[in-house]
Amino acid sequence: MRHRVKSTRLNRDKAHLDVMTRNLATSVILYEKVKTTQSKAKLVKPVVEKLISKAKTQNLPLATRTLNSYLLDKNATKKLIRELLDRYKDRNSGFLRIIPLGYRAGDAAPIVQIELV
Repeated sequence: MRHRVKSTRLNRDKAHLDVMTRNLATSVILYEKVKTTQSKAKLVKPVVEKLISKAKTQNLPLATRTLNSYLLDKNATKKLIRELLDRYKDRNSGFLRIIPLGYRAGDAAPIVQIELV
């Protein structure tokens, strides 16, 4: 029974889903825009927004440790703390935007671009 289960599994086991989410979150922070499927973008959007909010609210050493424990690349943590916090100091939420691009040729999956605002 799936009572009160909010997230989707995307036909993956838990370990694969966790690493895929961490990898996509790291890519969004590093490259600021990523093309992916709509379901993956909807899955990773709240994760990245929570990471940015944690970086804003926590003091610098604690935020660095928290981000390093989740993100797969230390450069993503550096970029988030040095560049993105200055950009989002006046914004409380809504750090990401999902733009539909069309459908993939092979399986007609909806493709979107997830980008930092």
